[in-house]
Amino acid sequence: MIPDHFDTRERASLHGWLTRRRRDFRWQMLGFLVGLCCVCGASGWVFPAEVDDNRAFSIQVVDAETGRGVPLVELRTTNSLRYVTDSSGFVVVDDGDLLGTRVFFTVSSHGYEFAKDGFGFRGRALDVEPGGDALLEVSRVNIAERLYRVTGSGIYADSLKLGHQPPIERPLLNAQVSGQDSVQAAIYHERLYWFWGDTSRLAYPLGHFGTAGAVSELPANGGLDPSVGVNLNYFTGEDGFSRPMFELGRPGMVWIDALMTLEDDDGQERLICHYSRMKDLGTRLEHGLAVFDDESERFEPVRRFADDERLFPQGHAFRAAEDWDEEYFYFATAYPLIRVRARWDDVLDSARYEGFTPLQAGASLSESDPEFVRDGEGRLVYEWRPDTAVVTPEQERTLMQTGTMAEEEGRLQTIDASDGKTIRLHNGSVHWNGYRERYVMIAARSYGESSFLGEVYYAEADRPEGPWDRAVKVVSHDRYSFYNPAHHRFFDAEEGRLIYFEGTFSHTFSETEDPTPRYDYNQIMYRLDLADERLRAVDGG
Repeated sequence: MIPDHFDTRERASLHGWLTRRRRDFRWQMLGFLVGLCCVCGASGWVFPAEVDDNRAFSIQVVDAETGRGVPLVELRTTNSLRYVTDSSGFVVVDDGDLLGTRVFFTVSSHGYEFAKDGFGFRGRALDVEPGGDALLEVSRVNIAERLYRVTGSGIYADSLKLGHQPPIERPLLNAQVSGQDSVQAAIYHERLYWFWGDTSRLAYPLGHFGTAGAVSELPANGGLDPSVGVNLNYFTGEDGFSRPMFELGRPGMVWIDALMTLEDDDGQERLICHYSRMKDLGTRLEHGLAVFDDESERFEPVRRFADDERLFPQGHAFRAAEDWDEEYFYFATAYPLIRVRARWDDVLDSARYEGFTPLQAGASLSESDPEFVRDGEGRLVYEWRPDTAVVTPEQERTLMQTGTMAEEEGRLQTIDASDGKTIRLHNGSVHWNGYRERYVMIAARSYGESSFLGEVYYAEADRPEGPWDRAVKVVSHDRYSFYNPAHHRFFDAEEGRLIYFEGTFSHTFSETEDPTPRYDYNQIMYRLDLADERLRAVDGG
């Protein structure tokens, strides 16, 4: 900068001198660089090509069967650089040490496989040239197809770097959310309302723990096709970050489940849920029912349950009429063992809830001396009974081990249709399916083969209470969790032939200590074609 006090002639003279100095300096630097390149070339050194953000190398990984980009595919170099495909199946390689070089990428993904080469390596060597690209195909092993990530940051980060237009409105960062746990969703006022548990952010290791919420449009009302994505509009605070949907004024995390819509006594549609205020993962401080307030756009508690309440809504709620003149809400956890009439007063009154149970009316389970109901031939009699405890799958197994219950009397011991072994279903959802003309269950398995809590199974039954005899594995995650899956019946397509479900992808409860960037602790959407022949095994076919 030329000082202001210089006059015009002094300015002109100084400007000319500076121009000459700059020109001389550029020529000197050019000569230095040319000489340096000659020396380095003679010494065997190689300089990488100049990196231009718009001239990076791109790789897309696609499903060999459908040609669709596959999210969550990991490509790793021999020097342990790690790339993970975004929701369109793209990765951008712009590292200076790789550009202009032939690089071998190992290709791996949960439930997908890349072909082995002659030495057994699953990967391929690519010439990583600036502006170049490559297409890699993986074969799907999972029956269900992975579609996209629903929540978190950088959902289409690589696609945007390459100049592609993502299908969702906020493809990089939405309401500052970087992670979300366990989804609940329902149609309310002709829109989709979404709620999640603990929500993390980029600004600090702690996010918020008061239930997060968002809305989106139904596909029929201008929303995206579920095969493409979901445009989430979050409820946010003044700082722009997703805000809590509860303000209880008491410490603890607030989680919800059993989300329902029904009319109140005045005929107004209401959104109601079961809430739990938690001290930690296994310690509940209080629980009850809460109703969504349309003005404050928050949940307000309307009923608190006793700590020893036998029956209350939990898991994922669904409506079913069956043989009765009116509908019931059933609550899948994953087995639907609790129900209540779909009336406002009934939902609010815990005394009107019923459990599908072999215990005598009003009884709780005593494993040493259970008060079973048996018929004249000594067989257990299961019925819907009010204010009566249900017997969980874990309790059934204990009763069988002690000989209190015969193995053939258990109703909650689903077997894997592939090997006939009993599996433990953890959490899931149930809905009536018009294509199969049966109730269908999507549930996570605990103590699975590929991971403790990362396998998802499909099962069918003629009635909500089952029996759910056989199940087929449709999704597998290798040493990674995928828990609390939820089938979104409002997205069913082609008369129920195609169903969509999502779950929480997390390293929590898994063997891995290496969380997957961006994907960890977020929701991933899958699609399942119920016409797939491999699902016939649920009927023993």
